[in-house]
Amino acid sequence: MAALTDTIRRFAAVEGDSLRVAAAASQPFVAVDPQQLRVEVAAGASAQLVVVHEKPLASSLSLLLERDARLQVTEIFLAGVSAETEAVQASGSNCCITAVLLAGADASYRIDLDGAHAENSLGGLFLVDDNEHCVLKLRTNHRVADCSSDSSVKGIAGGSAVGEFRGLVYVAPDAQRTDARQQSRNILLSDTARIVAEPQLEIYADDVRCSHGATVGQIDAEAILYMRQRGLSLAQARRLQIEGFAGDIVRRCGIGELGEALMSAVARKMGNM
Repeated sequence: MAALTDTIRRFAAVEGDSLRVAAAASQPFVAVDPQQLRVEVAAGASAQLVVVHEKPLASSLSLLLERDARLQVTEIFLAGVSAETEAVQASGSNCCITAVLLAGADASYRIDLDGAHAENSLGGLFLVDDNEHCVLKLRTNHRVADCSSDSSVKGIAGGSAVGEFRGLVYVAPDAQRTDARQQSRNILLSDTARIVAEPQLEIYADDVRCSHGATVGQIDAEAILYMRQRGLSLAQARRLQIEGFAGDIVRRCGIGELGEALMSAVARKMGNM
């Protein structure tokens, strides 16, 4: 994890248990093992935030986006943590969250879209092995009209590990013209691994575009055969397929050097599975 640690150290450290961003931040902020952190992004301001969990401590993260604010959050789990994140978004705001779980952890996200034309996207990846147990929960509340959300969660489980994704999109009665998508895709690397995927919709408005779906399967045998016919070993072909599966989630964090360091961490864990 040295490359990941070195990359993070170059960011601006969050001091204390609160952060208010009043303008466009020039570099990402980082919080390591925060037990309680409140982040406010002022109207029209923008920021990037990286949260890293290295110790098994409970964590609570509160995000408040004012009108037309922009916030990009990358949350990295390297230890067995119980973490809760709540994002409240005003009109015209945009929040993009990337969650990468490389250990047995319990991550919970609640998104409240409280203003018209608010947008939220969440990309999640969990990678578990041996006897690890990982849970990613997401609730997205569309409380008003004309908001959009898009979540894509991918899971990879080997050994006797268990991975869970439990998602819910709630659309309030007055939240007309909601556009919401929720997708879960998962790969099992052994006969004893297990993944539970439960995306759900709860809709009380009639003028909406909402979709959800889930798949749990094995590595693509035809793709593996294709790569082996071109000189790759089974281990190399397997690793390349997994890295391709995980890469679109990891690199969406929007910080190039961090994305590459995270992909290296994913590859190292894959090498032990």
